[in-house]
Amino acid sequence: MRPDGWHLTEDVDDFLARAGDFLRSRPALHTMPLTVTEKLRSGHADGTVLGRLVQGDEVRATCYRRPTHHLSVTALSPGQADALAAHLAGLGLPLSGVTAVRDTATAFADAWRRHTGAEPVDGPPVRLYRLGTLTPPEPVPEGRAHVADARDLAKVVRWCGEFAAAVGESPALDAGTWAASRYADKRYTFWETPDGVTAAMAGATSMIAGMVRVDPVYTPTHLRGRGYAGAVTVEVSRAATAAGATDVVLFADPGNATSNALYRRLGYVPIADFASCRFPGGAGR
Repeated sequence: MRPDGWHLTEDVDDFLARAGDFLRSRPALHTMPLTVTEKLRSGHADGTVLGRLVQGDEVRATCYRRPTHHLSVTALSPGQADALAAHLAGLGLPLSGVTAVRDTATAFADAWRRHTGAEPVDGPPVRLYRLGTLTPPEPVPEGRAHVADARDLAKVVRWCGEFAAAVGESPALDAGTWAASRYADKRYTFWETPDGVTAAMAGATSMIAGMVRVDPVYTPTHLRGRGYAGAVTVEVSRAATAAGATDVVLFADPGNATSNALYRRLGYVPIADFASCRFPGGAGR
């Protein structure tokens, strides 16, 4: 029996053997740790530190700290958040920030301030949606879906780079950084107009524990407002459910009224708001 408390490792196989059932118990809410650990398990080990909270010989929560020192955490009580902050600070592990469901992010940021003196700076929030009943838009724009293949890679990389720049991700994404990026291990679908113009793109993760995440959804600026994003989102959502997915999820900027209204019309239902904080300096004591 493991003693109660937080246990850290860089061994993803050991972590999943102990915490995998916990992550799979709520695949929609745990979409990020499920996809991150799957990528690590598939041979992309990069120094990510994985943590699990054991209480009464059961895993109650998990976290992971990327090589950027950014921490992501599943839902915690204020006491659990304080215990994690104290544990990481005691080990001298620097953090550049934290992302979690809103209450957990706030609780952890407050605890990190108490234990390290680091003053948190709020980052952009995101809203997690889960597909209920898929409802295609009316009318559907003319055109068809085209599943991207190797011949489309240059366009996929370029459009993912444009998306990343638009949402403020760094470092910049290009052909040189593509393979190590979070975009490289997804499947992509384009929406093409009848005259062959590629008008929109949506990506999707591989299915894990019955969960598929639609990410990213992108339409070039000059082609927006014509229904192409909705059409391609429906296509990848339909493909995921046809393949057996029980949880099809996506993230949206809650401040973007257009995209939030679109996803709701398509049948997506909001299930959680996530918050992030930066810790300038990125170091604990």
